[in-house]
Amino acid sequence: MKPVLLAEGIRHRHPGFVLEVEGLLVHPGEVLAVLGSSGSGKTTLLRILAGLLSPEAGRLEGGFRAYLPQTPPLLRRSVLENAASGLLLHGTPRREAFRRAEVLLKRVGLWEKAHRPARGLSGGEAVRLALARTLLVEPSVLLLDEPTASLDPANTAQVEVLLKKASREGRGVVLATHDLFQARRLANRVLFLHLGQVVEVAPASRFFQAPQDPRSRAFLEGRLF
Repeated sequence: MKPVLLAEGIRHRHPGFVLEVEGLLVHPGEVLAVLGSSGSGKTTLLRILAGLLSPEAGRLEGGFRAYLPQTPPLLRRSVLENAASGLLLHGTPRREAFRRAEVLLKRVGLWEKAHRPARGLSGGEAVRLALARTLLVEPSVLLLDEPTASLDPANTAQVEVLLKKASREGRGVVLATHDLFQARRLANRVLFLHLGQVVEVAPASRFFQAPQDPRSRAFLEGRLF
């Protein structure tokens, strides 16, 4: 099956480390968890994969990619207008954009707040809105940077339901997270970064049960910072 994202020979100098990724594939319907300590290069990698940073070397191939930062930006408009904004930017007629946004807001539990200011939402609601807005434009790959880092368990569960559905629909999902339990719940594969270097890429079950690199074991045991 053709990958939805391919990265080869990526090199990018960052204060404190040099990010190097020799080869990375993301397949349709796959959830790839990017793990690593703070400062390991997770956000830098996601921003490069999203096309927001230009690496010094390497190439990217793949379809339409959408990036969701840890604190997603919201427009000074209603929840409904925020949800429809991505479609409108892509040229979808206004009536169709709002109809599709309404359907998705009902699915993510935000329809009752559709006409309220988006910036009055709670943190969890804001993430769900931003994710709904992103899903509406139907990207091939979702790139998410710690989307549930500050959320309570109920909102985290709702976000994870959306990510599972996205993968079932054939989208690739690349998820940077510090939550090892979340990675266990969602990921098919794990990419472990340390100081910009890809230490290990493995099926999630093998990574968590029998990591091959001593740095991976140290990270899982809380001994690597």
